[in-house]
Amino acid sequence: MSGMKSGRVNDFAFKIATVNGTGSASANGLIMQSIFRMGVPVSGKNVFPSNIQGLPTWYEIRVNGAGHVARTPEFDLIVAMNPETYARDIEELVPGGWLLYDSSWPMADTLKREDVHFVGVPLAEMCVKNFEGGRTRILMKNIGYTGALAALLDLDMEAIRELLEETFGERKRHLLDANFKAIRLGYDHAAEHFECPLPIRLERMDATRDSILIDGNTAAALGCVYAGATVAAWYPITPSTSLVDAFTAYCRRLRVEEGTGRSRAAILQAEDELAAAGITIGAGWAGARAFTSTSGAGISLMTEFIGLAYYAEVPCVFFDVERVGPSTGMPTRTQQGDILLCAYASHGDTKHICLYPNDPAECFEFGVQAFDLAERFQTPVFVLSDLDIGMNDWVVPRFRWDDEYRPDRGKVLDAEALEEIDTFYRYLDVDGDGIPYRTIPGEHPKGAYFTRGSGHTKYGKYTEDEEEYLEVIDRIAAKIESAADAVPAPEVRSRPGARCGLITVGGCDGAVREAIEEFEEEGLRFDYMRIRGFPFAPEVTRFIETHDLNIVIEQNRDAQLKSLLTLETSVSKDRLASLRRYGGLPLSARHVREGVRDRLGLAAESAEGVGA
Repeated sequence: MSGMKSGRVNDFAFKIATVNGTGSASANGLIMQSIFRMGVPVSGKNVFPSNIQGLPTWYEIRVNGAGHVARTPEFDLIVAMNPETYARDIEELVPGGWLLYDSSWPMADTLKREDVHFVGVPLAEMCVKNFEGGRTRILMKNIGYTGALAALLDLDMEAIRELLEETFGERKRHLLDANFKAIRLGYDHAAEHFECPLPIRLERMDATRDSILIDGNTAAALGCVYAGATVAAWYPITPSTSLVDAFTAYCRRLRVEEGTGRSRAAILQAEDELAAAGITIGAGWAGARAFTSTSGAGISLMTEFIGLAYYAEVPCVFFDVERVGPSTGMPTRTQQGDILLCAYASHGDTKHICLYPNDPAECFEFGVQAFDLAERFQTPVFVLSDLDIGMNDWVVPRFRWDDEYRPDRGKVLDAEALEEIDTFYRYLDVDGDGIPYRTIPGEHPKGAYFTRGSGHTKYGKYTEDEEEYLEVIDRIAAKIESAADAVPAPEVRSRPGARCGLITVGGCDGAVREAIEEFEEEGLRFDYMRIRGFPFAPEVTRFIETHDLNIVIEQNRDAQLKSLLTLETSVSKDRLASLRRYGGLPLSARHVREGVRDRLGLAAESAEGVGA
């Protein structure tokens, strides 16, 4: 037996291979939350099919006491509960790893590896003896592997018990007892037949005391609530539907009129994505803070209405939880394929404010900022998350909120202000900052105007005159450019003597930062910039110009972030190299390390001095 380093505490990864529709999600969530309750940093990645019940699904859990959250493609232990994927699962184990499987049926000798430990627990057999009913036995078998893992990894049984009690309570005591019985069966068998814990194991820490375990869609929904959003319109699409689901749940608690119990939110499922965009824009025009959540396929359908909102200057927010494209693509895999789509959505000359969160904490933070920016600049704003951020659980610092926060409604003339002016012109730049004043329908007769998606003058009248058209469309362009100082600034980390810069966006952040730490241990130094908003702040250009070579790391085939940097900054494209991974799984530090080494080998002269 070779390869496995022994005695690794709170630093390993394991993978659970099951079948879609068998209730494994509950067991996997229980494991994740129990590790979190032990104070140990943990991250989970759900790799699941987009179609029918019965197909293979995997859940990847990384335990890392240092707090690294990026996916790792190297697994020390695999729980193999699906015979159809045995061969693939066994192949993915590192040398010296462990395979936990249901030994109710024999494992074929042809599948066995000499450098892997096989840990057989007769889960199905135990469930047949101890539970009644086919469905119950299937569910309890999955809960049973939780108990076996608890023994093998030294997972705190008290933490598991607490979570079960919180889930079921006294009203569902029979379910609590059944679940804990299955866990105890798995635990006792593993403890009796194998040396427990394994060399990879858990140990209590205090690293999650001020943290929460949350997914990006839930965090974004909470940000919408705090921002004052009252209208959500959407058409169901993976992986964004749970954002509106979470917003709906929050509104049932927090958007209820005292005394009457009436809802103070409008949440509408439209007939398609185009209709959802229309509802969102209409509500924004009427003065509500409104949003829609979708994915790239939905943005494609919404672009006609997005162009209307841009030209008619209507504030609204679009959450794009990116997935693999084009077309239907792979709906349950992650990618960053909508960077250019959202930056320039719609026909004609358009450019949009975009925010790029890197984890659920920023989904919450940027969810609030998006509404302020939309109303301040009177335009659509896009928040580009992705499936990995949106649908997976992350450990992030507990959200902080300032009770003094008040929404930035931008330039809105109320009834009193309208009463004092002679004439209101919706598209007239009064202050010279490119942003006209707007009104809320019904506030005052003087505030009425035509909302034109066709050619219009600064006075709101229809036109096909070249000079009148240019005056308005160029003002809008200047208005959007001025947002560069208002969007979240890039995160920049510098190291003395580094001549090569690494640039990334969104969910790639964890993998890149982990790779940089590992490079540092080898004496290789890199500066780092994570872009958080578009239009690009001046710091973006300065960072690129500071380095002879900048490697742009992103998850799409066509180097969309690199293209946007080339288009929207004055830097030479010779300073930019590309590192891309776009197969649908989250980026890992290993892929970053390998890719950066490859790029430096191709451009050794430009990268001279990187490790000086």
